[in-house]
Amino acid sequence: MKNIYLVGFMATGKTSVGKELARRLRREFFDLDDLIEQRENKRIVDIFREKGEPYFRKLEKEIIQETSLKKNLVVGCGGGAVASEENLTIFKKSGLVICLAAEIDTILERTKNNTQRPLLNVKHPKEQIKELLTKREPFYKQADYRIDTTGLSVKEVADKVTAIINKDKTK
Repeated sequence: MKNIYLVGFMATGKTSVGKELARRLRREFFDLDDLIEQRENKRIVDIFREKGEPYFRKLEKEIIQETSLKKNLVVGCGGGAVASEENLTIFKKSGLVICLAAEIDTILERTKNNTQRPLLNVKHPKEQIKELLTKREPFYKQADYRIDTTGLSVKEVADKVTAIINKDKTK
């Protein structure tokens, strides 16, 4: 079976929904950021601080390529993973791409007490969110499906993803 790739901005629910989905579908769940941290034996925030975003994106691309060779996975992708045509092509060839989205204020609320988000450790995080969303939106729009997670529970989002998967099987 095809992999299911959950893409979208940070704090839209990719990890929590991915874990619930994997449990329901009896699939293995991979979180790309966790795989990167395991490989480097460092937290993402430390990788960004010590080696920079370009190094992180290189690692991310390698792990995406490796993960895409496996089947029947649910994969939670980092917020910027899809902002590369090469990564997006890999996702689409090896699976179903579902973008989880949320309103800016929801993202801000969900991330406000988390210091492990290197791209939001700035003076004006709301402006940073707007800027990053604007830059990434053309990539997010290329997902096979999109779900707005604003105001929804993990279970409700997982229900919507499950419905999409069941519908997609009939194609």
